[in-house]
Amino acid sequence: MMEPSVLAALFFFELFIIFVVLIHQKQLKIMKKLLIIAFLVFVWQFKAEACTGISTFSADGSYFQARTIEWSGSNLNSVYVIVPRNFSQTSFTPTGKNGMTFEARYGYVGLAVQEKEFVAEGLNEAGLSAGLFYYPNYGSYQLYEEKYNATTISDLQLVSWILSQFSTVDELKANIDKVRVVSLMGGDGSSAAIHWRVGDSSGKQIVIEIEEGVVHIYDNTVGVLTNAPGFQWHLSNLSNYVNLTAVNPQPHDMYDFKVVPIGHGGGFLGLPGDFTPPSRFVRAAFFKSTAPILANAKETMLQCFHILNNFDIPIGMNFPKDEIPDLPSATQWTSVIDLTNKDVYYKTFYNNSIRKISLNDIDFSKVSYRYHPLDEPDSQPIEMIKVL
Repeated sequence: MMEPSVLAALFFFELFIIFVVLIHQKQLKIMKKLLIIAFLVFVWQFKAEACTGISTFSADGSYFQARTIEWSGSNLNSVYVIVPRNFSQTSFTPTGKNGMTFEARYGYVGLAVQEKEFVAEGLNEAGLSAGLFYYPNYGSYQLYEEKYNATTISDLQLVSWILSQFSTVDELKANIDKVRVVSLMGGDGSSAAIHWRVGDSSGKQIVIEIEEGVVHIYDNTVGVLTNAPGFQWHLSNLSNYVNLTAVNPQPHDMYDFKVVPIGHGGGFLGLPGDFTPPSRFVRAAFFKSTAPILANAKETMLQCFHILNNFDIPIGMNFPKDEIPDLPSATQWTSVIDLTNKDVYYKTFYNNSIRKISLNDIDFSKVSYRYHPLDEPDSQPIEMIKVL
């Protein structure tokens, strides 16, 4: 990886050239938005971005995909977006809003970060869910070439394309090679790359990773995803923890001394507790595998939130004391998506109350495109208990 100072110089030189062209073409609105996007993507690689995803079933057959999203640099100003059928979108590229145009076959609800076009997690009316996860220094895309604009889409907008076009994982797998995924930074995007999780209501789930411009698709039977390294590495790493078990160890004699457990949970002694992607993957896999299968969708939705509470990252974990941002937490929001009953649940670092958007209540043939902040106002309501 290049030194940050070298990367910064190259990045801003390329950005300067692009803006000169846009000013000459009097595309000021696009220039303003591209500046915001470019700043976000550039800063992204130097701030903690950690996402943890799990999936599970309830006993009644409901299937869930849940995740956290972390960003410690600033408030992501996240919004939910409602996208109707037949809504047309055009992707950004490193040179402006001139990438592929796609029209929605399916309406969807998305949770977007920084810009309403950048859907990080969502669900469509057919029961397909998709989300992006940070994957720095391991993913690398095809280089941007203007002659391929008609099939070019930015990595931050791939979720929108997936949700708008497909009803099943198999449909996506058959069509993913029809698009060229590029970084808005230019180059191969390695330093701020993304990988993706996609699942459908049948419970089938895949992970998509792009390395040296080649798309790799992996079945995700474990139902867990974090960040770098690659998904297959994380699966192999689980073997290093084959000794972990929910069963507490039994007392035994050591010569004339009896060794006894000092408390519950001894079977998980050695479970990694830090916030690196490999450690979070291991913890999520074992928390998920030991969780009981609950009776119905509501109970399972709440269980997903409880499990993911263990992955909240306190804001001071990766900053010197005098540089800690004014944010409640690095975990900006947590979502739980019920693909079977078509419900999107979320809570945020400002408001831990669970909110719900039901796709069954939306007529995607009539609703207009809209977006709205996840929090309004940015505060946690407190319920007052009156003592009589």
